[in-house]
Amino acid sequence: MDKGKLNRILERMKEQGMPQMIITDPVAIFYLTGKWIFPGERMLALYINIDGRSNLFVNKMLPQEKDLGVEISYFDDIDDSVELLSRVVDKDKPIGIDKAWPARFLLRLQELGAGSRFLNGSVIVDKIRQIKDKKEQELMIESSRINDQVMAELIPWAGKGLTEKELNEKTREIYRKHGIERVSFDPITAYAKGAADPHHVTDDSKGKRGDCVILDIGGFYKDYASDMTRTVFIGEVSERQKEIYNIVKEANLRGIAAAKPGAKMKDVDLAARNYIEEKGYGKYFTHRTGHSIGLEDHEVGDVSSVNEEVIEVGQCFSVEPGIYIAEEGIGVRIEDLVLITEDGCKVLNEYTKDIIVVPES
Repeated sequence: MDKGKLNRILERMKEQGMPQMIITDPVAIFYLTGKWIFPGERMLALYINIDGRSNLFVNKMLPQEKDLGVEISYFDDIDDSVELLSRVVDKDKPIGIDKAWPARFLLRLQELGAGSRFLNGSVIVDKIRQIKDKKEQELMIESSRINDQVMAELIPWAGKGLTEKELNEKTREIYRKHGIERVSFDPITAYAKGAADPHHVTDDSKGKRGDCVILDIGGFYKDYASDMTRTVFIGEVSERQKEIYNIVKEANLRGIAAAKPGAKMKDVDLAARNYIEEKGYGKYFTHRTGHSIGLEDHEVGDVSSVNEEVIEVGQCFSVEPGIYIAEEGIGVRIEDLVLITEDGCKVLNEYTKDIIVVPES
């Protein structure tokens, strides 16, 4: 068990009047124990209490661990796993429940009368996970460094006549070449009309001269995600495309400039969004400006115009404004990750944001 992370959670629990909590999300359990456990339909639960008690409940059929720094209780398929868990719960006190816990387990716990009141415990865990410690920051930096290299190798392939699906597979191939076996999400490799759809699903379309190409890619390095987007053009770029590209680039830079401790998450969104609106393209910017990232590509803490959350040192999130004009087949998005520092932020992606025209071949 990572005592530093656990203690931060316990301190926050004390502050918010939550004496005990059940954590069930495999990502959160990995965050605390350093061990991935995937239970399938079976129960997995880490019980923690501000009095210092902790207990991990795991099915016996899963690989058994001994040195996770927490007491482990194993159960069989024929056991009432929730009843076993209920024995350690303080029945007369409020209890935090993980947002990921299936209702069938929570309802059983309620039937057993365990806990005087049920609270959303993930609010605390997610907030703690937002602030990356030194080791996590180093992993995020390295993950993005590799992602820059993958992007550099991928871009020339945009002009080689591959279908979107083939370009998607080429992306995965390049990741494997760099020792990255798991992508952060299904790569978005989209030409023209596909690029004008912010979350287009790759198909058998091929790019042609004058098309814009969105490449939105990321991979996991030692369990930490990267994520970046670059937009390039095949063969030539029109004045119209240049105009839109430069607006998105400036919006990206303005969003990054607003990313600093003490500001609000909405300030980053509005810095990018207001500029795009000033240029007359507000209705074509159809998504939030970014999302938090770490052990998952999308973590709690979005960069949106309504998020009043104050930015803190150690947060990591994306800044990814875009303009999408479906009727013209033009889509441009530019995305970087930023890591919040004492005096602003460190941009984790160093790959150029200058306009790139990819030769046809």
